[in-house]
Amino acid sequence: MGGCCSHEVSVRGKVESEVDDREYDYDRENDVTYERGGALVRLRGSSKFVSMYSQQGQKGVNQDSMAVWEDYTGEKDVIFCGVFDGHGPLGHKVSQFIRDNLPSKLSAAIEISQQKATKFYDANDAETASFDDVYDDYNNPNMSLAAWEGCFLKSFDEMDEYLAQEINTDSYCSGCTAVTLIKQGDQLIVGNLGDSRAILCTRDRDQLIPVQLTVDLKPDIPSETSRIVNCEGRVFAAEEEPDVYRIWMPDDDCPGLAMSRAFGDFCLKDYGLISVPDVFYRKIIPEDQFVVLATDGIWDVLTNSEVVNIVASAPRRSVAAKLLVKHAVRAWRYKYPGSKVDDCAVIILFLDDQPVLIHSKSTSRGKHRQRRKHLHRSKSTRNEDTETVDGKLGVELNEEWKALGGLARANSLSKLPRLARGTNRS
Repeated sequence: MGGCCSHEVSVRGKVESEVDDREYDYDRENDVTYERGGALVRLRGSSKFVSMYSQQGQKGVNQDSMAVWEDYTGEKDVIFCGVFDGHGPLGHKVSQFIRDNLPSKLSAAIEISQQKATKFYDANDAETASFDDVYDDYNNPNMSLAAWEGCFLKSFDEMDEYLAQEINTDSYCSGCTAVTLIKQGDQLIVGNLGDSRAILCTRDRDQLIPVQLTVDLKPDIPSETSRIVNCEGRVFAAEEEPDVYRIWMPDDDCPGLAMSRAFGDFCLKDYGLISVPDVFYRKIIPEDQFVVLATDGIWDVLTNSEVVNIVASAPRRSVAAKLLVKHAVRAWRYKYPGSKVDDCAVIILFLDDQPVLIHSKSTSRGKHRQRRKHLHRSKSTRNEDTETVDGKLGVELNEEWKALGGLARANSLSKLPRLARGTNRS
């Protein structure tokens, strides 16, 4: 995707150094937090390690939502972050429903998995003195990558079923993406569903390097297309949007969903749309600085490098997310003057107590290839020639791969199908 910003992060000739810091003063009285299950849940605001901000676009009600759970699963060193992008007539309600319920379901799945691991430890403790290499301590066993993936798959499936039961028939053509992250000690586990994105900023000497942690799951990815076609769904781009591939029902040119995985959208669940997340893993190293989770309102107008530069230039961590959203909004108006600005939601998770560099670069890929071995994806491999991830998708991802670049600007849904009010999901 072509950048609309220069290295100095300029939009319409205005660089970050010219921006009045007062524009990004943060009012902590607007923080929204509550306690749940022993965790502090934050829906808006900032903390020592978190900056979050959302802004409504020009398409109507803000359908983006987000949440951060500190002391997640009752553990002091565990944090959950999630950004959710709704679409369709009830997209805002679906995203809020997922935001309010998915973290609890994932936490319950993790607790069950840890209990199973503890029982396995109990049964083998007398005969396996080497278990210290696998477990930090008796009460808190480290989960395997397969166990983490299983927790995400189980909770996302249960969440979709729960949504089908609780939301009325208008959700038949409404849905939501999700990009979620759990940080436990020096582990990052990311579960992604749809076309939102997570990137990590890592340091290489005096430079900040973006590392994309997720793949934008869109219908034109070959493996996604194959699954959809095998389920009798159709994938094509309309004449008025030749770069935007969508999922369509077999016998009707609707709804035209611009992503291949999502919660809800039950009108397409029999035709290849799934709610199975991709799960990624990374072991945090000292050079890693922060993670950015954001909806496509950010990625449609800013590159990974520009996002890293903007966050690193923030005068304070607490306003980093707001600064990023404001830059994205300006980029929207500059790059797509005839389009309505999309909703934007951002969570930034800082990984240490040290400030990042104010002036950053995102070049010299060859210098940081050795650091890529720290990024793993369950049952997958790392693309050694790019800053992105291939893994289960089995495609070669490069700078021209539109699924990652997010070049096209489009609505998530093209047209709603004609449905009877009594339609139920079988």
